[in-house]
Amino acid sequence: MKIKLTTLYVDDQEKALRFYTDVLGFTKKADFSNGPFRWLTVASADEPDGTELQLALNDNPAAKAYQQAMFQQGQPALMLFTDDIKGDYERIKTRGGEFKMPPTEVTGSTIAQLNDTCGNLVQITQLARW
Repeated sequence: MKIKLTTLYVDDQEKALRFYTDVLGFTKKADFSNGPFRWLTVASADEPDGTELQLALNDNPAAKAYQQAMFQQGQPALMLFTDDIKGDYERIKTRGGEFKMPPTEVTGSTIAQLNDTCGNLVQITQLARW
């Protein structure tokens, strides 16, 4: 089995699409509507056929409550991995990304956190190389 898709709830799909493509550098994978429902996914530009991230509107009360609670607790809704956290940090900042935490060494890795402007914290992680 493989993980092919995971869902991230956002408060504005168009704003989320701009953030994940223009700021993080992901690629839009799917975008179609059926009435009021919009199916929107992005994927890593490094792995365009890899796992897709669905940017789902948080119009479900349970999804909205979960999203808000995670954000208020400072818990990232999404964790991304990189081999160059300092380079990605600078690239994302240049593109307008707002970091809550700059690259910080913790046990076994270096992490940074940023606000996706759509109700979520995103953590970027670079694992330590022993």
